[in-house]
Amino acid sequence: MLTAKQHELIRFIQQKLEETGISPSFEEMKEALDLKSKSGVHRLISALEERGFIRRLPNRARALEVIKQPEDSTPLGRSRPANDVASRTIAPPMAPQAANDVIEIPLHGRIAAGAPIEALEGQSSMPVPAALLGPGEHYALEVSGDSMIEAGIFDGDYALVKRTDTARDGEIVVALVRNEEATLKYLRREGGMVRLDPANGMYEPQVYRPDEVIVQGKLAGLLRRYH
Repeated sequence: MLTAKQHELIRFIQQKLEETGISPSFEEMKEALDLKSKSGVHRLISALEERGFIRRLPNRARALEVIKQPEDSTPLGRSRPANDVASRTIAPPMAPQAANDVIEIPLHGRIAAGAPIEALEGQSSMPVPAALLGPGEHYALEVSGDSMIEAGIFDGDYALVKRTDTARDGEIVVALVRNEEATLKYLRREGGMVRLDPANGMYEPQVYRPDEVIVQGKLAGLLRRYH
């Protein structure tokens, strides 16, 4: 059996999906259930997910789908008897969209969009709209320099980076060069070498041996602050 709070949460999620087509944010769920923190919401969602009542949609931040209701644990979308009240009162959920939650991700120093400089040199954190991030682990870097301006990346921007050690040709990556300096560039491979391309005609590509370059992440988004 579900706890009272689990019942309350799944009904609240279903109600929001039926009304707006958007799953509620963690802040909305916290307030609706009169919880003290979002960690309580996390625990409730995890419990409901483990028991098959809801699922998190992949590649969409904070998007939830109700699979079955607690009345009789019949999955939504499967046939029920015509006289079943629940089958007449529960409407199929609209496609959920990402809710406007804000999450904290690590902020690691500055990264060059010019000549390489040190990155990942310190750590604090910064709030980021969850809708800007997909699945996986992310961190932020403050951009220094103008070598990526033709890609819309300017000095002082914050690069939101998905942590990964692999990337395809043509993706913008954080590349650690010679295990000392990091830079933000387009990644290219040609002739057995790795080329880091700027997005500014005033800068030349940087060419290295494969063992001199380590991919530390790829660009997932940007934040810009206006002063």
